[in-house]
Amino acid sequence: MNVLILGAGQLARMMSLASKPLNITVRAYDVGSKTVVDPLNSAISYGDLNAGIEFADTITAEFEHISHDVLAQCEASGKLKPSSQAIKTGGDRRLEKALLTKANAANAKHQIIESKADFDQALQTLALPLILKSALEGYDGKGQWRLKDLSQADDIWADIEAFFQGSKSSVKQAVIAEQMVPFDREVSLVGMRDVNGNTKVYPLTENHHTDGVLTVSVALNDNEALQTQAQQIFDSIANALGYVGVLAIEFFQVGDQLLVNEIAPRVHNSGHWTQQGADTCQFENHIRAVCGLPLGSGELVRPTAMINILGEDSIPNAILDIPSVSLHWYGKTKRAGRKMGHINLSATTNQALFERLEKVAMLLPEQAFSDIQQYARSLAANT
Repeated sequence: MNVLILGAGQLARMMSLASKPLNITVRAYDVGSKTVVDPLNSAISYGDLNAGIEFADTITAEFEHISHDVLAQCEASGKLKPSSQAIKTGGDRRLEKALLTKANAANAKHQIIESKADFDQALQTLALPLILKSALEGYDGKGQWRLKDLSQADDIWADIEAFFQGSKSSVKQAVIAEQMVPFDREVSLVGMRDVNGNTKVYPLTENHHTDGVLTVSVALNDNEALQTQAQQIFDSIANALGYVGVLAIEFFQVGDQLLVNEIAPRVHNSGHWTQQGADTCQFENHIRAVCGLPLGSGELVRPTAMINILGEDSIPNAILDIPSVSLHWYGKTKRAGRKMGHINLSATTNQALFERLEKVAMLLPEQAFSDIQQYARSLAANT
């Protein structure tokens, strides 16, 4: 079986690696060069998108910000999974909010802003502080503004207006104004739905961010009520989309309630731990789902955490002396803030995992991994 992935980054790379034992051949469409490449060696080219569509039995995507023309061409082939609408929904917060309403999934109070009048109305109807997020193209803290006091309003609107005018998107840009949620922590659920509508999910993951970017994810298996709530929301959203593949949902936990922050119609950074901590990793399960194969289990086989490597192309080899530590590089050129790879680490108990996480963090360059030691200690203290 042959699979074409839209996007040729690290997620396509890891899906390709997970596909090889299944005897599935994967190629990737590089949206920058507009050529089909080997996701493990981008120097090998297989032609244009038409050639990729002809090659593929199934077409899927590693990210949601894909040209609508490309999505339409792939959808017309009858091979695209998940659907173009599902992919567009993950890339446009206006569509995402409409989906959450349809799925009856609780989320922050919000308003869509496409004009100064919308902006003024949001200031009147929503309580401060607000976070304003670009409807398109914003991720990892980019395309966002925080409005804590009305004295900031004019400057922030001027910045948003310039952002609108500078947008190169073929789709009209907008901003979503949300009331900030006083959450206890951020968690995510990665799950999968097959072509017959069957779903499975992984355990909830606690996510730690540094300057708005995910730095650590820890797989949890300690709150059955939250897990059940998250799975019900996942099923509602996945079914509303008629989804096929792996889907991630990011939540704010507020007491005993989960509020949806955003969805990602693809394999997800917070699910990288599944490579060492789950029965079947998210990358293989996505390929299984879109190829019509039975889903693998999402069961946690041992406590596991993931550390993102951001902007660094080397780390001390000594971390590999620590038991159950695995290193995954993406083969990228070093650039500040860029996701260069990740570290997975596992243990037999949560306490042992948190201690191991602190040991790994102590070996990493403090400037590049500034607050991971502190986070590890806080996890251990709260166990």
